Order: sequence, then structure tokens, then C-alpha cells
Amino acid sequence: MLLLHIGKPFNLRKEILGKKMRGKGSSSSKISTLIVDDDPLTRRIHKVLLTKVGLETQAVENGKEAVDLYRSGASFDLILMDLEMPIMDGPKATKELRAMGVQSMIVGVTARDLEVEKQMFMASGLDDCYVKPLTTDTVTALVEKLNKDN
Repeated sequence: MLLLHIGKPFNLRKEILGKKMRGKGSSSSKISTLIVDDDPLTRRIHKVLLTKVGLETQAVENGKEAVDLYRSGASFDLILMDLEMPIMDGPKATKELRAMGVQSMIVGVTARDLEVEKQMFMASGLDDCYVKPLTTDTVTALVEKLNKDN
């Protein structure tokens, strides 16, 4: 059974998202996020969670689709990248995005909580890595880090 706890209400829009992102993703004042995951339920959970805190979201099913989006000129402030996916997995997609010069924050998400796998995934060029599904607290911390770095 998968339980999603959204937590206590808060207003990220005023406190965090009121700052405009500069230089990495979209030109709008909202943080743009790409969800890269082959599992439709995980994509839906993350989309609902990110939208609830005011982020713009787009989702794709594998790493190749993410790379293709960037090749076509798209960009995002934050990429949530699954570890294991068909066609192109998270580590390969992350390496390819970094080789293309992508500076966006790329955060790995995985169902596995094995430290050796997380370290391998991090070595591909991630900024951070978490067990999925993400929580409101994790998303809040990521948004604060994005705003601090920009």
C-alpha cells in the first residue's frame, strides 16, 4: 500500500516561489520541472505534489524522451530522474544531459534504498538522490536550494 502524506498547509508561492528563477529553465516566474519516470503512478504522485506547491510540470516515460526534449530546445529548472527505466535509464540519461551542457538541477529518484546504487547514480552527474515517492518536505527543500543557488 502506498500512502502519500502531503503534510500541513503552507504557502510556498509567497515565501519561496515569489522569487524569479534566472538563467536555467523557463523565463516564467514559476519553477519548471521535468518528471522522468516509467511508472505512471509515480509520475502522477510527483506531478500532484509539485503542482500543489506551485511548480510547473511536464512528464516523460524514459531518459531518451528527456534527452530528446533538451535537444529540441526545451529546458527545465529541475529534473526528477528515475534510476531504472526502459529504453534509456537514469544514469545514462543524466550523463548525456551533462555532456550536452545541461546545468539544471538533476535529482535522482529510486525505489531502491541501497547506498551503493545511490552512489553509482550520483556519480552519473546528479545533484542529489532520494527514495521515491518524494515528500512535501523534500520538494520544499529542493525548491529552497534552487532559489538559493539562483
